[in-house]
This record gives sequence, C-alpha cells and structure tokens, in this order.
Amino acid sequence: MHQDEVETRFAAYLAPFGNHPTLRTRVLAVLSTLPAEVIRDFVEDDRFQVSLDNYQPGLGSRVWMASPRGAGESSRSVVLKPRLNEGSTEFACYVVAHEFAHAYLRNGGWGEIEDPELAADALAAKWGFDRPASG
Repeated sequence: MHQDEVETRFAAYLAPFGNHPTLRTRVLAVLSTLPAEVIRDFVEDDRFQVSLDNYQPGLGSRVWMASPRGAGESSRSVVLKPRLNEGSTEFACYVVAHEFAHAYLRNGGWGEIEDPELAADALAAKWGFDRPASG
C-alpha cells in the first residue's frame, strides 16, 4: 500500500497529530510498513483508536477509550505522548510500532511469548522496528 493510500485510510488516526507534524510523519511511516492483515484488523474494529496524550501537570490526562465488548477483550487504544515529536526517529518509530503491536495483540502474548511487553517488542521488530539501544 502506498503512503498516500495509508494516509487517506488512516486520516482519522493521524488527525490528533496536526500540531505535531514530526510525530504525524513518524506514525504514518510506521502505519505504511504494517502488513495488510494488521491494517485490516485496525480499520475493521471501531474500538481501535489512536490518540495524543493531553497530560497537564496537576490535572492529569483525559483520553477517550472504547470499552471492551465482552469478557476477555481488552483495549484497542493507542495513546502516544507528544514528546515522541522530539528525539530520534528510530526511537519514536520503535515506540509507535510497539504500541501498535500491543493493540494488534490485544495486550496479550504472541506465539510462544506470553509476556505482553516482550511480545510487543518481538512483533515490532518483525515489522522492522527493533528496540534501539537508547532513546
């Protein structure tokens, strides 16, 4: 899928990053590499959301998340911090891919990897986003 097709298909997911153009580009770069079955899974699930964290010191954050529909279902929300607009592209794209992996795996394991964090790291690496040595 070409980047302009991904951008059109994921316009709603990119909208929160209008004031963070570098982060928007990074999110789009990750989305552009995801396998078709992952993209389809996200697009076909109305619970899948991508948001920008709006944390304010002393006030906390308010982020809308769709609630699970039934027993055993978990969040499909990805909440990214504005600071991913800064720093290295490699680290930011890894974090974005890692969070998308959590959403795809429904915060669970992957194959023989039961730990959700290790599973998200492994899937992000499969997509081409290895955890960098430093951020």
